[in-house]
Amino acid sequence: MDISDMRRDFESEGIDRDQLDADPVRQFEVWFSHAREAGVLEPNALSLSTVGADGQPSLRTVLLKYFDNAGFVFFTNYASRKAHELAENPRAAMLFPWLALNRQVIIQGRVEKVSKTESLRYFSSRPRGSQIGAWVSEQSQVISSRGLLEQKVAEMKQRFQSGEIPLPSFWGGYRLVPERFEFWQGRPSRLHDRFEYLREDGRWRIQRLQP
Repeated sequence: MDISDMRRDFESEGIDRDQLDADPVRQFEVWFSHAREAGVLEPNALSLSTVGADGQPSLRTVLLKYFDNAGFVFFTNYASRKAHELAENPRAAMLFPWLALNRQVIIQGRVEKVSKTESLRYFSSRPRGSQIGAWVSEQSQVISSRGLLEQKVAEMKQRFQSGEIPLPSFWGGYRLVPERFEFWQGRPSRLHDRFEYLREDGRWRIQRLQP
């Protein structure tokens, strides 16, 4: 299938250095708010890239649950592929593809587990069905059928039929502590605007990149 003629020109206003906040987290918050206001579907959905000891990158979509100056937090099963790779190489990259706005943001840095208290606070806020799902799924492991998964759901519903569902010991959050941001704004003729923030000696250095 030849799809080489699939293209569109990005008709959008550009960005200049003086329009950017000196703090990339505040700049991310501004763009995230724009994405929400524009009705972008799940603006907190991101592509998370990790690399294990074998050097093979892997990629999946996860949901950002909160962010602040300490970092960007997502949750998962600690036995999942991403968790194994983060144990071997605690560094990752996030990509937010806000294509409706001709924008994307890349964040790179080291990754650490959040505290059990943070994980419990978020887990307790999840719908009950999602809490059951966390107990049921041995994420990334092979399973012979969908029916077996549904059987496990029924068993867990019976087990936790009354009262609060406890936080599984094998489930919790990770925080990406940023060391690099890239803000990308699509422009006509592929002459896009790209600005990079690099963390150096406790401060952020901003520079324009060629498209």
